[in-house]
Amino acid sequence: MAETLLLSTLIIVIAMALLCVKVFLKKDGRFGSMHISDSQAMRQRGIDCVIGQDKAARRNKAKVKG
Repeated sequence: MAETLLLSTLIIVIAMALLCVKVFLKKDGRFGSMHISDSQAMRQRGIDCVIGQDKAARRNKAKVKG
């Protein structure tokens, strides 16, 4: 039981260290945005985030009713 807990903790610590390598080694290092709308490739394909799609659909629905 203790060995499993120790191994799990060690794996989590190593994973966190590897995720933060860019942040620690670069001068202004930070994680990039994970929002779909911030991705240039997604915008070129016309893909937007769900919230943006929902807003557009609600606007279009209001125009059709009015």
